[in-house]
Amino acid sequence: MIITNNVTLRYGKRPLFENVSIKFTPGNCYGLIGANGAGKSTFLKILAGEIEPSSGEVQVTPGERLAVLKQNHYEFDECPVLQTVIMGHARLYQIMLEKEALYAKEDFSDEDGIKASELEGEFSELNGWDAEPEAARMLNGLGIPEELHAKPMRDLSGNEKVRVLLAQALFGNPDILLLDEPTNHLDIDSVIWLEEFLYGFPNTVIVVSHDRHFLNKVCTHVADIDYGNIQLYVGNYDFWLESSQLALKLARDANKKKEDKIKELQSFIQRFSANASKSKQATSRKKQLEKLTLDDIKPSSRKYPYIAFKPDREAGAQLLSVECLCKTLEDDKVLDNISFTVNKGDKIAFVGQDGLAKTTLFKILMGELTADSGEFRWGITTSQTYFPKDNTTYFDNCDLNLVDWLRQFSRDQEETFIRGFLGRMLFSGEETQKQADVLSGGEKVRCMLARMMLSGANVLILDEPTNHLDLESITSLNNSLMDFEGTILFVSHDHQFVQTIANRIIEITPKGLVDRRMTYDEYLLQPDAHIQRKALVG
Repeated sequence: MIITNNVTLRYGKRPLFENVSIKFTPGNCYGLIGANGAGKSTFLKILAGEIEPSSGEVQVTPGERLAVLKQNHYEFDECPVLQTVIMGHARLYQIMLEKEALYAKEDFSDEDGIKASELEGEFSELNGWDAEPEAARMLNGLGIPEELHAKPMRDLSGNEKVRVLLAQALFGNPDILLLDEPTNHLDIDSVIWLEEFLYGFPNTVIVVSHDRHFLNKVCTHVADIDYGNIQLYVGNYDFWLESSQLALKLARDANKKKEDKIKELQSFIQRFSANASKSKQATSRKKQLEKLTLDDIKPSSRKYPYIAFKPDREAGAQLLSVECLCKTLEDDKVLDNISFTVNKGDKIAFVGQDGLAKTTLFKILMGELTADSGEFRWGITTSQTYFPKDNTTYFDNCDLNLVDWLRQFSRDQEETFIRGFLGRMLFSGEETQKQADVLSGGEKVRCMLARMMLSGANVLILDEPTNHLDLESITSLNNSLMDFEGTILFVSHDHQFVQTIANRIIEITPKGLVDRRMTYDEYLLQPDAHIQRKALVG
C-alpha cells in the first residue's frame, strides 16, 4: 500500500497540488489523469521518491517493493538485455552479484560458505531460480525475441529499449508499480500482452496514459488531478468522463428537482456498475458505485477544444483511385504495387507495422512525394487537407504570432474572426500573441487542426493526429471525426480512435494490401490480418 499525507508541491508561489491525502490499495489499478501541466508525471516522481514534496509525506508499507518505469533509455546501454530486466528487482540482482563474487574466490573460507548459504536461502525465497525464465517470458511477450536477450542494450533501437525497460518495471512481482505512458512505442500485440498482465496483477498499479482504450481495459479506479487536488473515482476512464459530464449537467439544471437528479444518477450508475475491467473487482466496484450520491461526483474544470470539420461542398461519387503505386526510399521498397479505390463516405484507417509506408503513401497522395511508378486520381469534386506526422516545416524559424500564423490559411482575414477561431482551440487573450515557433507539441497540433478546419475540405488525411494531445483534445478530435460527413484517410495507434471512427481497414503488409470493410476490432480477429489480437476483444 502507498499513502500520501498532505502532500504539497509548489514552484515559487504557485502550488501544483496542495494537501493531497490519498490511499492506493493492493488489487487496484489507478489511472492518474489530468490536463496537460496538471502534474501527473511529477506526482509519480513524488511517489517514487525522485522528487521531494514542499510539505507532507509519502508512506509505503514496510517491506514492500516499489518499481518504476524508467524514462532514461540510455541508462543501461552497457548491460545485456536479460540482465537489465532482472536489475528491476534490485535486491535479487544484488544477491546474484554477491553470490557470483563469492564463488569466484580462490580462497573460499568457512565464513564465505556461511554467507553463501544465507544468500542462497534469500535467493530461493525471492524465486531467483525462475528469474531468467521469467525475464525471458516478459521480453518475448513485449516483442523482444530471444536472439536479442544476450545483446547489450546499446545495440537495440529506441522502441526496443522502451520495451525492455517496461519488462524491467514489471519483473519480479513488485508490490507497487508506477507506470508513466507504458503503451508508448508498443505494437497492438504488446499492448494486449500488457493489458492481460495488469488485468491479473494482484498488487497496486498507478499508471499515466493517454490511451483511453488501455485505461478502460486495466483501471479499477481513476485518480483525477483537478483544482490542485486528487479525487478518486471508482471505475474506468469512461466512467469518470461521463460522470463528470453528468455532474456538470446536473449543476446547470439548478431548477431541476432533486428526485429527478437522483433518478438520473441512479440510471447512469446502473449502466456502468456491470462494466468490469477486472473481474475479481467487479462485485466490490458495483457496491461502491451503488453508494455514490449526488455530492460524490463533481464537474471537471477541464476545457475541451471545439473541433468541427465542415466541408464547403459535398463530394461526388468519384473520390480517389490508386493504381500500382511503387516507391523506393534509400534502397528500401516502401510501397510495392499499391492499388485501392476510395468510395464516398469511407473512413479508412491505414494500419500495419511499417509507419514509413503509410506516411509515404499519404505524402504521395498530397503531392509532397512523387511515386516511382503507378498513378492516382482524385475526383474533380474533392478537396483535400492534410495533417502530417511531422509538422516542423510549419513552425520552425517562424516569427509570426498565432493570429498571423493562422491568418495565412484563412479566407476571412479579419482579426476578430481569427481570434475567435483560436479561442475555440483554447488560445485566448495574450496566448494569441505567442510566437508560433515556441509552441509546445500539443499546441502545434491544435494549430494544425485549426488550419485543417479552415480549409473546408471534404477529404481529410491525417497521419498520427493524436500524438502530443491531451485526453480532452483527443476526445474532441475523436468526436468530430465520428461526426464528419466527408471522407477520411488516417493513421493512428490509438485503439479507441480507430475503433470508433473507421468503417474500413487497409493494412499495408510486405505481401500487399489487406482491405476489409469492418471495424478495427472485427479486423483484428480476421485470420488474414497480420496484426491480430491474442485475446477476444472486450
